[in-house]
This record gives sequence, C-alpha cells and structure tokens, in this order.
Amino acid sequence: MDINYILEFVGTLVLVLFGDGVCCACSLNKSKAQGAGWVVITLGWGLAVCMGALVAGPSGGHLNPAVTIGLALTGGFDWALVPGYIIAQMLGGFCGAVVVWLFYKDHFAATEDQATKLGVFCTAPAIKNTPINFLGEFVATFMLMFAILCIGKNWQGAGLVPITYVIVAIGMSLGATTGYAMNAARDLAPRIAHAVLPIPGKGGSDWGYSWIPVVAPIVGAAAAVFVFQAIY
Repeated sequence: MDINYILEFVGTLVLVLFGDGVCCACSLNKSKAQGAGWVVITLGWGLAVCMGALVAGPSGGHLNPAVTIGLALTGGFDWALVPGYIIAQMLGGFCGAVVVWLFYKDHFAATEDQATKLGVFCTAPAIKNTPINFLGEFVATFMLMFAILCIGKNWQGAGLVPITYVIVAIGMSLGATTGYAMNAARDLAPRIAHAVLPIPGKGGSDWGYSWIPVVAPIVGAAAAVFVFQAIY
C-alpha cells in the first residue's frame, strides 16, 4: 500500500479527532468547556487542520476530497491517485469520529438534545434554504482552495501557519450559516459514524442535507482552480 494513503488516513483521523473533539467539548453536557462558544470552535478547527496536515505532510496533507480533486484539476496531482486518497480520507474521517465518540461517550449519554449530538459529528444549516446553503459551502470552499493555491504559488515555504489562519478566518466570517464543512471526509464520514454508532437517543442523521457538504465543496474547489489559473 502506498504510504501516502496511510498518511492521508491518519492525517484525516487526526483532523476529525481534534475538530469534532472541540465541538464535543463546547456542546455536550457536563463538559468542562461547555458553552465556550464559536470562537473556541473556529480556533479548534483551524488547529485541527494544522495538526492533521502536520501528520500527513509527505502526502501533501490534502485531508479533503475537494482539495484532492482541485489539485488534480490543476495538473499538479496525478488523477490515478485521487480514488485512493479519497477512500483513505473518508476512512480516516469515519475512524476519527469513532474515537471522538469513545472519548466523549459519557457526555453523549448525558446530553439529551438530538441536534447537539448530531452537530458534533457533522454540519447543518442554521436556516434551511437549499440554494443559499449550497452557495455558503461553495463560497467557503472556493476561498479555501483559492487560498491554498495562492499560498503555494506566492508563499512557498511559508508552512502551515497561513492555512491555519485561512481556516479560522473562514469559520469566523463565513461559517455561521452552514457550519463550513468544506470537506466530505469531515462531514459525510462522521455523519455515517453517527448513523451506525450506538449513541443513545441520537435521532436521525439528516441525510436530506448530507449531499450539500459533499457536492458544493467539490464545485467550489473546481471553480477556485479555474479562477486561479485565469489570474496566474
């Protein structure tokens, strides 16, 4: 097995462990961080992406099917590797969600609200409006992909700090409408984990919305590549 697939698996697991973990910390009952709020969540997710990318550095640290597809569209990443990367990312996201559930198992049991339990695994819109929700995920992922490409071209060797800033900035400015999934491995994979794990009183997994955090990020990343190549 290609080591890059293993790194993408482990890196995405780490991303979801820290990212869903901060959501659990801020949301589930009896957590010492309950109520810490959106700023802590956005900072936690920014650092989660940073930690995952540090682990998966030699593979490129994609950790996101939309990013993998976007980089392939630039011609800078081999299309033959795309399916393996996406499978590894999805498996990593699922396993990361399982570890989060085990870690916070007692707190899930102490939490009655079904939406809160689902919300620590995956995203949901603050106001359900399919076109606007799609646009939100499209724009957020467009900015993520565009920033990644610009940093790669203009700030080579800058490290992970700029990407961490980008994730935090997106979360604080654009994340409050849909939860800024931008990543099927961070949304669909943990959503599947929510569906199959024996979480007491968990309710449904909102499959009617689940396609938006998958399709919109891919379309947004592709659009960012088109605009980037048109500019540069």
